[in-house]
Formats: sequence, C-alpha cells, structure tokens
Amino acid sequence: MQPYYRSAPNPYGHFTDEGGQVIRERRKLLWNITVGNGRRWIFAMLLSLLMPSHAKGQEAILDVLPIRPFNFDVAVRQQTFGPDDREIGIQAGITALRYGNLEVRSIYQFFSIHTKEFQTDQHSVFLNPRWNNFIDVLDFPKGMPINRLIRHALFGPLEDRAVPYVGLLGGAVMPGPGHSAPGHLFGGQLGVRFPVARGLSVDMGLQYSQYGIDFRGEGGQVQQWIFLTGVRF
Repeated sequence: MQPYYRSAPNPYGHFTDEGGQVIRERRKLLWNITVGNGRRWIFAMLLSLLMPSHAKGQEAILDVLPIRPFNFDVAVRQQTFGPDDREIGIQAGITALRYGNLEVRSIYQFFSIHTKEFQTDQHSVFLNPRWNNFIDVLDFPKGMPINRLIRHALFGPLEDRAVPYVGLLGGAVMPGPGHSAPGHLFGGQLGVRFPVARGLSVDMGLQYSQYGIDFRGEGGQVQQWIFLTGVRF
C-alpha cells in the first residue's frame, strides 16, 4: 500500500514530508499576513489617538502666528538652589502656532527677588507646546467613556467647559552660569483652562522646570515648581 505523501531522506537521517512542508508553508504565509495586518491596525490606532479629537468631524487648519489668545499669569515659586525662598513673579505669552487641539506658545517670564542680603532678577524666554483636551483620547468604551468619568470626577458641573492640557517647556534664562551665556531651560506642565466669557478664560496649572543660573558668582542648576494662575484673552 502506497503512502499518501512521498518522503525522501535528508542529510540528517530523518524524513521530510512533502505534504507537511506544504502545510507549513501555508501556515507561515497565513502568519505573515496576520502580523502585517496587526501592525497596520496598531499604526492606524496610534495615528487616530494623536490626531486632534475634533478632527473626525472637521478638518483641522494650521494657523501660524495667530498671536491671540494672549496670556498673563501670576506665579508663586519655591526654588531649591540659589535663593531658597518664595517669590512672586509674572509670566506673559502669545500663541505662535495652532493646529486643532495642538498649540505652541511663546512665553516671557520675569522674577525679581529683593531681600536685605541680596537682589537678583531672572529673565526667561521659552517655547511652550501644549496638547489641549488630551484626556479625550480615552473616549472609550462607548457606553461609559473613560474621559467623561475623569472630567466628571475632576471638574464636576464644569466638565463640559474645562480644557485640560499637558505641555513641554524649552528655552533659555538669564543670567546663565558664569554670566558668559544664557542658561538652558526645560520642563513640563499640567493644567486646565475654564472659559468664563467670550474670548476670556481663567488658566490654572502646575509647572516644573530645570535651568542653569549664576547666583553670587556660583553656577548651578535650579529645579523649580510653580503654580500658575492667570487669564487668557
């Protein structure tokens, strides 16, 4: 009786089943197709999460130097290097770029510290890219979206008006270490904005930054936490 598949010896002393080889090739092909489709699905999902949330209903428009809204903030600071004290400063900025829920702000920050022992002024200029309504990427599951639960827990009756955001900081501060050049500045922020009238919003946020300065002839790194409260119009 002849076997269903033909077999031939291989150099290793075993037998290779030609029919089994066909099955293995088909399984390999099916696996490659499945993995390829899976990678495309993951890429599409990540792309949809990174796009502005309202882009599904309308096309986002890139707006270069819209200038408005302006922002003015008052900051209360606790600093860990140099003057170990609390100070009050001001911060002002304009909108340099906007695309849907993404925006880049250009910020100027000034702190002036006056005591009986010393006096120092710090000037900072930095870019502040922000992602507004970032928690809306959690718009699932359909019956009870996670972003709605977070909004309700954090903002209560103002959940539909609140605009939570996350951002980055990058720029320079004067005086820098050694007074030879500006010091670097980088950090991040987390906050929320509440529209209170047409074209007017109240903005509150927590901001962390690290930068190099010169204090009494000594260069060092500042780690700074700031709670900001201000307006945008």
